[in-house]
Amino acid sequence: MPSAIRLAGLVVFAIMTWVVSEQVKPLFPEGTDFGKFSIYNAILGGIIGWIFMKPIVIERRLGAISAGLTAAVAILFWVLLLHSVREMISLSLRKQYDGPVEAVVGVFQIMLEYGALIATPTIITTIVIFSVFGGMFCGGVGRRWP
Repeated sequence: MPSAIRLAGLVVFAIMTWVVSEQVKPLFPEGTDFGKFSIYNAILGGIIGWIFMKPIVIERRLGAISAGLTAAVAILFWVLLLHSVREMISLSLRKQYDGPVEAVVGVFQIMLEYGALIATPTIITTIVIFSVFGGMFCGGVGRRWP
């Protein structure tokens, strides 16, 4: 059901995902073609923000913070999964895997590699701050416009 909380979640978490995506780009090897990396991530972040921001964030501040942190973890998981599957498909088209099971295992190996690459203090701090204040912002929006 559309509500002001969900709209605020969509906007806040899309912006968070865009900012973090732009911070991640310098960590990859020079010459990496990102294409529409930030746009895809922001769309996914907005969708997850819409899903996770529910009326429960109005009831108490801790619920808003918890919802924000949960949304950030979910965004991180799905973004890593999306780009790992894309990379696995690229590698499988170059005959890097012997079979489908090896390719599926490869997705999770790539997710771990990407996760280790982006696990820097700057990115972690940005995600935590955005998600805490984003959850609190959505809670305030929900109290103001129920």
